[in-house]
Order: sequence, then C-alpha cells, then structure tokens
Amino acid sequence: MLKALFKLIRIENLLIIAATQYVMRWCIISPFLGLNHFSLQLDWLHFLILVLSTVFIAAAGYIINDYFDTRTDRLNKPGRVVIDREIPRRTAILLHTVFNVAGVGLGVYLSFYIKVPGLSLIFLIASGFLWFYSTNYKRQFLVGNLMVSFLTASVPLLVVLFELPLLNREYGPIMMRHQVNFNYLFNWIAGFAFFAFITTLIREIIKDTEDFEGDSAYGMNTLPIIIGTKYTRIVLVSLITLLIAALLWVVLKFIIFSGVGIDYLSAGYFLFLLIVPSLVLIYYIIRAGDKHDFHKASQVTKLIMLAGIMYAFLVRYIVLNQLN
Repeated sequence: MLKALFKLIRIENLLIIAATQYVMRWCIISPFLGLNHFSLQLDWLHFLILVLSTVFIAAAGYIINDYFDTRTDRLNKPGRVVIDREIPRRTAILLHTVFNVAGVGLGVYLSFYIKVPGLSLIFLIASGFLWFYSTNYKRQFLVGNLMVSFLTASVPLLVVLFELPLLNREYGPIMMRHQVNFNYLFNWIAGFAFFAFITTLIREIIKDTEDFEGDSAYGMNTLPIIIGTKYTRIVLVSLITLLIAALLWVVLKFIIFSGVGIDYLSAGYFLFLLIVPSLVLIYYIIRAGDKHDFHKASQVTKLIMLAGIMYAFLVRYIVLNQLN
C-alpha cells in the first residue's frame, strides 16, 4: 500500500520540489545575505512548514490528476496506473482531500504568521488550479500546459516571497538609510523561476506529443492534436531556441560583461550543462519518430531542469569564496 501511495503522489517529484526550495534558501538567499552581514529571518521550523505546504498541495494535484486520467493512462502509461488497481477510487479522493486541506491550511497559517495574510491566496489558487487542471483545463489547448508551468515556477518564488517581508521588517531601516533594497534576491530567484517555467512548458508539450494516441482517443485538445506533431515540433524548437537565447543573454550580460571580471566557472556551466544539452534536445525533437523517441526527449529535458537547479550550488560556492 505504501509503495502504491508513493507511486500515486510521485514521491520522487515531491522530493525534487522540496529540494528546490531548500536549495533556493541555502544556496541563493542565505549566502547573498551573508555578503551584507544579514541573516535569514524565517526560522527552520516555519520554512519546513512552507515546504510541507507546497509538497502536500502538489501531492493532492498528482492524485486528482490520476483520478480523472485513469482511462487515458491505461493507454498511454499502463504500467503507471495505480487507482482502481492498487488504490480504490474512494481512497484516492480521501487522500486528495487530506493532502489538500493540510497543504492549504499550513500555507494560510504561515501567511498569517509572517503578517502577510494576502499570501494565503497563493495556496488557495494553486489548489483550485490543480483541481480544474485535472477536470477541465488539461484537455484545453495550451491552457493546462501554461498552468502547470506557472505552478512549477511558483515553487522557487514562494521561498523569497515568504522571506522578504521578514527581511524588510528586520533590516528595512538600515536598507532605507543606504538607499538599497532586497530586490536583487527576488531577481535571482525570478531567474530560476523563469527557467523552471519555460523548461516545464517544453516538457509538458513533449509529454503531450508522447501521449498523442491516448489523448486523441479520449477527445483531448492538446497542442499536438490541434496542430499536429509536425507543427508541434516547430513550437518546441522555437521554445528551446528562446531558452538558449535567454541563457546566452545571461552569460553575456552578467557573466562575461558584468564589469567585475569574467566568471569562468559560471560561463562553463551554462555552456556545457545548459546550452549544449538544449541543442541536443533540439536534435532529439527534430529526429523523434515515435512515442519512445519523445520519451527520450522528455528525459533530456528533465536533466536540463535538474542542471538548472544545481547551478545554485555553484552560486553558493562563488559567493562564499567572496566572503572568505
């Protein structure tokens, strides 16, 4: 039963979500604050609550997605079907409700704890989006893809959104005297969020192309079904090209011509672990001929996404070297 539950909630994806938030906190926000002799204000317990809230809502989303996708998954991914085979449908709905209530409840509590109750809406909206995505939007042209991409981008953004109010409360007077602010922290995290958004959008469209047969049989209106796989390839190549252009812009503006010397470590990382694999992904997309080929392209995209997150460790290393 436990193995089936972990399969249903995509435990490996939930671990990546949790790891992403911890990486943003300890590899980006914490070391940059250290440069100015500041420190994190959200204590470890309340940050854990933020992570659990995010993970619980995501788990609820995975459950309800599988609940409504049982028929198409029997065609597209027969080996991954859990509901009806290992977990009854009634139990799945109960689990979805428990995870949802826990996730939203923790998020609302945390929003009031940092005295920004308006942030509660993020958790309520995310929960609603995941429900409507599974019941309706997933079947609509591009809407579901964009929705999942926005939600993925919100994972790193939540870390800075819940840290900034406390930082401003603690260090606001000091920052005002020196006419500076903490916007640079938000900009760093926003960069990771944009990367998460565009790579997730690419992967979601690839997955739709991979699932073309099953989705078509059940009347879904995904991008490959509406415009065909040929034009979907063009859309994918265009998105990957946009990603490469964005990466090159970062390299040129912030790494090579930053005015403080060339950061060769970051330049090499971007080139060999992000840009070159993205070019390889274009090759895979162009050459893909069947479901198996698109699955390989999806796996390459996951590696690029992982490399993007891992860059934060290099950032931490570089910043800590400046402190020393």
